[in-house]
Amino acid sequence: MSEGFDSSGAYHGIAHVEWEAPMVKTLRKRLMMKHCYSEEEALKRVLHFDIQLTKQLVDGFASQVNFYTDNHEEFIQNGLKGIVGGNTVDLVIGGPPCQAYSIAGRAQDKNSMKDDYRNYLFESFATIVDKFQPKLFVFENVQGILSAMPGDIPVLNRIFEAFAKIGYSIRSPEDQKKSLFNVNDFGVPQNRKRVIIIGVRDDLNLSLESIYKAIEQQKTDYKPNLRDAIGDLPFLQPLKTPTKKISHGPASKEYVQNHSARFHNARDIGIFKEWIQQNMNGKSLEEKLNFYHQKTGKITNHNKYRSLDWNKPSPTIVSHLQKDGLLFIHPDAEQARSLTVREAAIIQSFPIDFDFLGSQGHQYKMIGNAVPPLFAKKIAIALKEFLT
Repeated sequence: MSEGFDSSGAYHGIAHVEWEAPMVKTLRKRLMMKHCYSEEEALKRVLHFDIQLTKQLVDGFASQVNFYTDNHEEFIQNGLKGIVGGNTVDLVIGGPPCQAYSIAGRAQDKNSMKDDYRNYLFESFATIVDKFQPKLFVFENVQGILSAMPGDIPVLNRIFEAFAKIGYSIRSPEDQKKSLFNVNDFGVPQNRKRVIIIGVRDDLNLSLESIYKAIEQQKTDYKPNLRDAIGDLPFLQPLKTPTKKISHGPASKEYVQNHSARFHNARDIGIFKEWIQQNMNGKSLEEKLNFYHQKTGKITNHNKYRSLDWNKPSPTIVSHLQKDGLLFIHPDAEQARSLTVREAAIIQSFPIDFDFLGSQGHQYKMIGNAVPPLFAKKIAIALKEFLT
């Protein structure tokens, strides 16, 4: 979201909070590369911290310097209050972790995630909004938030009440289904549905529905597919003599950063090729499960493989890519591999020069968890007229 709002040219980021170190380092480097901040400013304003520790986040934690010591001294001593200083906060943007609201996550949990503490991370977000009183806020989350029921109470009811209590209006729980957007409608080469909850401070004469209308007006008739997005990236072919860590190599000398295939063993390479050649995507579930059993000797009730289609938008890029890419098989049978970090990033609409740091797993995770920057940029443009 920071990348998208910054790219709109209309905003200056006062502070960014992220709790995983590779993501913090990636964002610091990105904002320095774009000349938004000097090295010291990036350290000062991109904060490595857990938003659940809200009091320390706001006021500082100098008495507990044994944790989060890779932050600037100003933040350690005085917290967000010190970083914000005399600035007026026009906007707070963010997306509390979505695993507890995810429909897939709830299906795999014996109690449908009703007891998961992450159901309530919106409270920390609301506390930050309350402390800094922005004119507007943007709260992004997965489609499953529309039906999540922690403690057998709709989470949207809890969210509505939490923001009403601190003087902010959002759409009613019944109306939030209208806040569901598919990023492909905004020019992102991916089918990805996300709920965007806009909040307006009650003392302002701003119409929520006018804001949502402005977001709707950012939609485009151009809906790119997978070929539009990654069709021109260098060909990565299976090696005739793979090593223990490298199974694919480039067919040319053209180099694109973060565009290297993850390691696949010979069995998986054969499976990927055959899956595409036999058009297994179009087969019945029973045929897919039989295919899996024949190739691996294992039995499962869930389809394990999926190849992507050149002529369609990608399915939702997910953080599970950090574990394996079996549901994101490249559409070219000759390449017989899953998506690279760079391909996943482009499908998420990250600029080609965005440099991801950390392990390959962390890179996939930060991409899968991200709001597509192009979508965030369109929201940023829509909100601008209500803030100026």
